[in-house]
Amino acid sequence: MTIIGMVVAGLFALVFGLDLVIGVPFQTASGTMDIGMLVCSLILGYLSFNAFRDIR
Repeated sequence: MTIIGMVVAGLFALVFGLDLVIGVPFQTASGTMDIGMLVCSLILGYLSFNAFRDIR
């Protein structure tokens, strides 16, 4: 479950990072949304990694 969370966080960071930088896939509809989702995906990735580390 934690590995899936890390994968989803990575995919979200990739998609919204690309949208913020080059406008793909959402044509930079909202820069605020891109930044917010990028921060949320980084938080999700950190929490997933931290939980994965605690399990081991």
